[in-house]
Amino acid sequence: MTHDHPAAPNRGPSRPFGRLITAMVTPFAPDGGLDSDGAAQLARHLVDEQGNDALVLNGTTGESPTTTDEEKEALIRTVVEAVGDRARIIAGVGTNDTRHTVELAAQAEKAGAHGLLVVTPYYNKPPQAGLLRHFTTVADATGLPVMLYDIPHRSGVAIATETLVKLAEHGRIVAVKDAKGDVLATSEVLSRTDLAYYSGEDALTLPLLSVGAAGVVGTSTHFTGVQTKQMIEAFESGDNAAALALHRRLLPLYTGIFRTQGTILVKAGLTAQGLPAGPVRPPLVDATGDELVQLRADCAAAGLPLPE
Repeated sequence: MTHDHPAAPNRGPSRPFGRLITAMVTPFAPDGGLDSDGAAQLARHLVDEQGNDALVLNGTTGESPTTTDEEKEALIRTVVEAVGDRARIIAGVGTNDTRHTVELAAQAEKAGAHGLLVVTPYYNKPPQAGLLRHFTTVADATGLPVMLYDIPHRSGVAIATETLVKLAEHGRIVAVKDAKGDVLATSEVLSRTDLAYYSGEDALTLPLLSVGAAGVVGTSTHFTGVQTKQMIEAFESGDNAAALALHRRLLPLYTGIFRTQGTILVKAGLTAQGLPAGPVRPPLVDATGDELVQLRADCAAAGLPLPE
């Protein structure tokens, strides 16, 4: 199966995982252990109240660098049981070790995940031939659809346009979470493949929709899910003015959630809402009082004030 022709201009983008996806934080108990009941509750909130079509588990927002493989599997099983009948569950399985990534992919598939998120191997900075082999090896090892995660400012290396075009030829590589911040490169890949693109930067969702993206894998969408979905639907219905108005309204939170590391502020905001979140694990540190004050200001500016 190949994806080497441009999408027909009279149809919208492919959406293998829907429009609105949140990279869910992993709730921890006060002692730092996995809070499985809290994870189920939070997943239900994100799907039933915030309108998410899918959730990413065990991503960086989910503190995957500090959760064990056993915790990752338990989280997938818990969330699939809680919301898997009405939302797609995408498991983050990417590491900088191809063999370990394949193991995590097999574990996620067995645990009931509906798809995989595979980040560019980080720190060891493989060449493009290494990226091609890494992603293809993982996709060959599973029956699940794969979303690539292109985030060069964290991984240290971008997935080049020609590499993405080659990867799109694989029948199970169907989507990209795009945090590259290069709209021209994204436009070229979209014009040459059938890959579904999801913005990996909340504030770039609307700009990327304009060049053919399918939606967003968000962080602030823990709080802005309903309004972000409205923005996407407004754009797709041709109401550009309404989409732009929502983009501008939500911008303070789209950007504010990243004033410090996103997980830290999401967990602070969820705690303020009385939702399960718990502490972060080292080397992250919980939000300071001043950071919470600023988060409240950003939420209020977006029209989504946190409870006092």
